[in-house]
Order: sequence, then C-alpha cells, then structure tokens
Amino acid sequence: MKTETTTPTGEFGGEFAHRLSSTRRGARLARLLAVQQMRDWGLTDTDAAELVVAELANNAVTHGRVPGRDFEVRLALEDGHVRVEVSDARGEREPQPASVAVPGRPAESGHGLFLVAALSTAWGVRSRSVGKTVWATVIV
Repeated sequence: MKTETTTPTGEFGGEFAHRLSSTRRGARLARLLAVQQMRDWGLTDTDAAELVVAELANNAVTHGRVPGRDFEVRLALEDGHVRVEVSDARGEREPQPASVAVPGRPAESGHGLFLVAALSTAWGVRSRSVGKTVWATVIV
C-alpha cells in the first residue's frame, strides 16, 4: 500500500492519499484514516466529510471492485473545505443516484449518493486512464 501525506502549508492546505485493498475492511480503513488526517489538520467538525468518505469508499469496494486492484482515497484541504476523491478501477460503472424503477417501489441501491449530494457543495465523476474518480467537496 502506498501513502502520500503532506502537511498544511498555511492556515489552509494539505493533501493526503492512500491506496487500500478493495474490500469492506479497506473501505472502513479509508474512513478511519481520513478522520485521523482531518484531526491532524486541526479540523474539529468533520462529520459530513467522514460520511462522504465512508459512502464513496463503500461504493468503490461494492460497485467499482476489480479483483486484484486497489482503490485510492485522497483528501485535499483548501480554504475551509475538504475535497474527497475516491478512485477505483472500474470506469464503465459510474455512480447513479437511486431512481424508482417501479412506481411505489424504491430502488435497491444508490441512496448513499443522495447523502453525498446533501452533505457536499458539489460532487461528480471523472474518468481516468484506468477506472474513475468520484469526488465531493465538503465544507469543514
């Protein structure tokens, strides 16, 4: 596993990146490492960012898993917000918010993206040469 960590360069600033195995344990560790990094940066109100990391990491290991390939979590601290990025190796499966497939019967997945949208000021997906990155910006 590869870790890159930089310390803040001023009042705001810093970056953290870590590759983890595409397992439920890896998703849990992503959340724990992100929380610790935000504490190291001196942030105290990190609940929203923590939930966003947890949801995106869970999605990466559930829907973006490619056997033998890791996923990566990256945090960037800038001017009062944290940018959360989670990259996985499955580019053909972009996240989709839940939709109602049958009237009166809710979709079985996709509800976590509503949480991401509610807790972040913006979120999206961008392609990579291998896979995709799902990102969200959260005020801290």
